[in-house]
Amino acid sequence: MCVEKLQRILLALALGISMMLAAAGSLKAAFILQVGLIIILIASGLTGFCYITNVLRTAFPSCDEEKK
Repeated sequence: MCVEKLQRILLALALGISMMLAAAGSLKAAFILQVGLIIILIASGLTGFCYITNVLRTAFPSCDEEKK
């Protein structure tokens, strides 16, 4: 498993958890999780730096390295 794929899977899980919290009635927790994800994605898009990707690279190879 490479870093970029793992990051997308973790993002999908976080969005799923947020939806589950909203459906269960924990709107405050769902809102906080959504705002956190939005901040991370905007910061990543504007700067090109993603903290989560850098943390995951310590344990998993990049998809570019895996193809070589």
